[in-house]
Amino acid sequence: MGTSMRAALAFAGGSGQLADIDSSARPELPIKKNGKAKKPKQLQDELTGAAERIAEVQEALWAEASGGSKRSLLLVLQGIDTAGKGGTIEHVVSACGPIGVEYTAFKRPTKTELRYDFLWRIRRKLPPPGVVGIFDRSHYEDVLVARVHDLVPSDVLDARYDSINAFERELVDAGTTVLKCLLHISYDTQRERLLSRLEDPRKHWKFKVADLDERARWADYQAAFQAMLAKCDTDVAPWFVVPADSKAYRNWAVGELLRETLETMSPQYPPGDLDVPALVKRLAPPH
Repeated sequence: MGTSMRAALAFAGGSGQLADIDSSARPELPIKKNGKAKKPKQLQDELTGAAERIAEVQEALWAEASGGSKRSLLLVLQGIDTAGKGGTIEHVVSACGPIGVEYTAFKRPTKTELRYDFLWRIRRKLPPPGVVGIFDRSHYEDVLVARVHDLVPSDVLDARYDSINAFERELVDAGTTVLKCLLHISYDTQRERLLSRLEDPRKHWKFKVADLDERARWADYQAAFQAMLAKCDTDVAPWFVVPADSKAYRNWAVGELLRETLETMSPQYPPGDLDVPALVKRLAPPH
């Protein structure tokens, strides 16, 4: 690989165009010794290898908090239906240990949540020190769905982008690293994945007729994603666009982003004050 995944998948700020990003592309795809790109099974092997490093650094982040560190990591996954948020979590986040990981899937706001500011329910699920938090959808639903369905006036929508930027800066200033990934698929890929759900009775529970109504608004969602990226791609919390037509590449790429981000954080185990020789002596077998 020539560059880091963070550099390869970073959105180009206000000048970037989502429409120019090929959802079937595979930036930084590992190459075999014969010069050919690695296949899906080999990408899974790559992810398995990276998983060991992810687990190692994630454990250090968890341990660091016991020494008083306030740092945490928040992974935000956004994408249109069938983009693979659940699959990404299953294959990538499982690399982390069961301790120090918190997963939240945000659904349609409840009546109680609607009584508060749109960030209220988000704040209640933020990762505490030492924890890797995963958001399956997030506060960005309130500038995506709200825009597509005209749920709020345009001035309210504009204010939300500003509120999100201020909120994420607040998180970073308090010690939370924010990793935001948009899983980017094509119109044809979504069709294939929806058809696969219909063809497999075991996947019928995933299929909602309303998904087809949302698909009819494809262009509106792409415009909403573009606005989200352009307005909320900041220095402190940048967006990464992951081409996700290939499930294997998507999982590997997000895994690399997670690994690189954790390694950049470089969490450290807290220093101990144990008298190791004395403790070893106490554990010596009786004579």
